[in-house]
Amino acid sequence: MDRAGTIAALGEGALIEGFALAGVLLRPAEDPAAVRSAWRELPQDVVVVILTKTAALALGSAVVESTSYPITVVMPS
Repeated sequence: MDRAGTIAALGEGALIEGFALAGVLLRPAEDPAAVRSAWRELPQDVVVVILTKTAALALGSAVVESTSYPITVVMPS
């Protein structure tokens, strides 16, 4: 099944800002509470979320290892 939608990047602003050049929706979040809030507020059409390592740690393994949408990928260190 194909699913079209938006790609988002979530985490420290300095680490995700370059993704804007590719049209990625940026959700800068500098601390764990902001990461969790940004995650909850992602638009419904987001199908892939690029996470910084710090953001992935704030969200925990349940989100990062989920096999449902949105698909998550963690940026390498």
